Order: sequence, then structure tokens, then C-alpha cells
Amino acid sequence: MDPIRNPYAPGAGQRPPELAGRNEQLGQFDVVLERVARGRPERSLVLTGLRGVGKTVLLNTLRSAAVRKGWGTGKMEARPDQSLRRPLSSALHQAVRELGHPNADDVDHVLGVIRSFAQREAGPNAKLREQWSPGIEAPAVRGRADSGDIEIDLVELLTDVGGLAADVGKGAGVFIDEMQDLGPDDVSAMCAACHEISQSGLPVIVVGAGLPHLPAVLSASKSYSERLFSYQRIDRLEREAADRALAAPAGEEEAEFEPEALAEMYAATGGYPYFIQAYGKTVWDQAPRSPITAEDVKVAAPEAERELAVGFFGSRYERATPAERDYLRAMADAAVELGADDIGTVATADVAAFLNKKPQSLSPARDALMKKGLIYSGERGRIAFTVPHFGRYLRQQG
Repeated sequence: MDPIRNPYAPGAGQRPPELAGRNEQLGQFDVVLERVARGRPERSLVLTGLRGVGKTVLLNTLRSAAVRKGWGTGKMEARPDQSLRRPLSSALHQAVRELGHPNADDVDHVLGVIRSFAQREAGPNAKLREQWSPGIEAPAVRGRADSGDIEIDLVELLTDVGGLAADVGKGAGVFIDEMQDLGPDDVSAMCAACHEISQSGLPVIVVGAGLPHLPAVLSASKSYSERLFSYQRIDRLEREAADRALAAPAGEEEAEFEPEALAEMYAATGGYPYFIQAYGKTVWDQAPRSPITAEDVKVAAPEAERELAVGFFGSRYERATPAERDYLRAMADAAVELGADDIGTVATADVAAFLNKKPQSLSPARDALMKKGLIYSGERGRIAFTVPHFGRYLRQQG
């Protein structure tokens, strides 16, 4: 079939042609936007799930919904060992610009507060770093969001941004991807700021996306985070939604899948959105004609798996050291031995048993893999892959 007309889009954070199975989240977020804009109390939102389930796509879609409502929005991606100050300042700078506040003096004041927040170093000897600002020409405002205590500063910063949004009857949204990678102090500050903003009734919300253990990260920081955020687990698609994700884009190009082909696709992809797009693209390119048959899927599947092995699985595997790779393979073997699937959790003690080592001796490898985002721990003493089907990939490597 014509590759130029191929409608499928396998890419990191790239919106698929048919965003299937997420209507519930989109509808709930529209309610949140309306309630916050009207001064009604509402919790900030946290999306969690494995890699490849479409968290970033959904995060971007929710941000677009806020923009359509006239909100000021900004997005950042958390990274390990990076302070929250600079990326958040850039995100809020964009949010303020989108608000379109008519009073230039008020805008300059808030931009000056953002600049002060961005430039402030942490610690007992905190001072301003004049050499950096997130593209802000307004002078830094002394005495606001510049104490050096990230918790105090973030509350003051979001309070001022929220006040600016309230002046024009709009809201401000901060969208944070990979939220589990925020440092402990930054997580604590974000929770405290969300709590304060919620109590004050200002139109500001935080929408975070992260791996399945993100709720545990937030809870470890502030006990009240369980009531502070609305948690939504983003999972693989049910069969009907997965079929629609394939059939609707094909229909736009006057093509179709036979029912047996859709069943074969669901078996191959497990309903994971990224895999649906990856297999869809390869099957389309290799199928001779419409309708696409189950045999077409079977013929194209090895090529799709080879591409995933390089771009999706292999790129992550290559980041691991030899010792870490041994740990990953032991996880995969333990999952099979104990009857867990490729996304099920396994005990760290079982992994150690497969490697014939003491669990304590494997802590450096385990901790490094968690920091690299290859595995996570949702409960004490148990771990799981952050990537679906990763165990299967490892076993195929031999």
C-alpha cells in the first residue's frame, strides 16, 4: 500500500491520528478547567502508567484543551539531578505570555518574580545568579520568590501567577512530564504549593505525568498528597479502542482491516498505544492492498519487532552496564519462572536468587536501573519493568 498515505505515527509523544480510549480523561479535564476558572475547588491531576501507553500524548492533549479555554499554560520535563527552578520558570514565562493580561505593569511584576525564582540559588548562602534568565527582560523583583527555600519560593511564585490569571478571568496550568524525576525537595515544594493554591482558590493547576510509582514518590514527600491530587492510571487500550485506533485512520485513507487482522494486531500489540502505531505503520507499508488481512499482519510482524528492538527496546537496553543487564535478564527469567507477565512485579529476593547473589550486593545495579527509568518499585521489595514487553525482548536476546 502507498507509504506516503500511511496514517500511523509511532513517535515519542507524537499524537496518533485517532486518540482512542481517552474520552473519559478528556471529559473529566474539561470539568476541572471549568470549575477552576469559576473559583471552585478542584485537585491537580497526575497521570501514571508504563512507557508507551500515551501519557505524554495525553498530557499534551490536556494542555491543548486548556489553551482552547484561554488559559495560560507551560510545559516542562523533569530530569534527574536537575533543579526545578529553571525549567519551571521557562514554563511559567510561557504561561504568562499566553494569558494576555492587559496591564503591562502587572505582567512585568510577575515576570520579575519568575526571574528572581529562576536565578535564586538554594542553600544557606543563597544568592541571585544574574547571568541567567528565561528570556525575561523585566528586572528581578527582590523579596518575592527569592528566599532560597524552594518551598516558600514556589508558593509565592504560583500565588502571583494565579493572581494574574484571576485578574483576566482565566486560569494557569503547569504541565510536568516525567514528574517522578523531580528531586525530593522539589517534590515536597510542589505538593506544598498545590496545597496552598488549592486553599486560596486561585485558578492554578498542576498536571503531572510519570511512571506507576509516582504516587508513592508524592506520598513519601507529603502525606496529604493522596488527597491533593486526582490520580488517573493510564493503561493499555481495551480491544474496541485499539481496533478504532487502527481502523479509523485507515478509513480516512479509504482502506480497512479485516476483523481477523484486527484480532491479530491486538494479540501482537497487547493494546499498548505505541505498539499499535508501530505495528500499524509497518503492516500498512508491507500489505499489498486493502483490506489488510491477518496474513498481512503475520508477514509484517517480524519487521515491526525488529524496529522496536532497535528503537524502543534496544535504545534503553544500551544505556545499562553489563552488571545492570544481568540484573534485567534475571528479572525477565524470574517473571517467567514465577508465572508473572512482562509487566508484573517480581521480588528483589527472587532476582538475587537467579543470580546466586545476596540481595544487598545487587542494590547498586537496582538503584542505577531505577534512576535510568528502566525499572520501578511500586512497593517495598518488589520491582517491575517500566516498559511493557521488555522481559520478552530480553529473553529473545538470549
